Amino acid sequence: MNRNSYTNSFLMEKSPEYVFDAISNFRAWWSEEIDGNTDQLNETFFYHYEDVHLCKLKLITSIPGETLIYEVLDNHFSFTSDSTEWVGTELVFEISIEDGKTKVTITHQGLTPEFECYDICCESWENYFSNSLFNLIENGNGSPNRKEKDGFNADIVKKWNLAV
Repeated sequence: MNRNSYTNSFLMEKSPEYVFDAISNFRAWWSEEIDGNTDQLNETFFYHYEDVHLCKLKLITSIPGETLIYEVLDNHFSFTSDSTEWVGTELVFEISIEDGKTKVTITHQGLTPEFECYDICCESWENYFSNSLFNLIENGNGSPNRKEKDGFNADIVKKWNLAV
């Protein structure tokens, strides 16, 4: 793993199984604007935030209570010169026990300082991971991006020529 990839962790007094279920519920901590299954192995889903970011992810590893790995299959940023920077990166969630508590670690493997989006993506992950996911696990209330009025818009996928 590249040491420059984004990584962060926290400790919780919840069971690894509870934490695992919370992580795989992306709608409760990342965004309500998700189309597809986020918790089924080899399934894909689309995430989008307005017309700023859209990506297609696939759950490639699922070991209950231990590990979830999502591969970014396609991506579009409206704010970078290379809109596909995330393609081929992986979101790795690891769950372990440390000092009698459950340790949750996220690594966005491949998200490195060479990426134009690195600073803003790290800042965003801090918010989603350290605040929203942490609060979802701790007290049942994450703070995901809210669903737009019209819901998920398949036209955005077509507009950006992403693989469906």
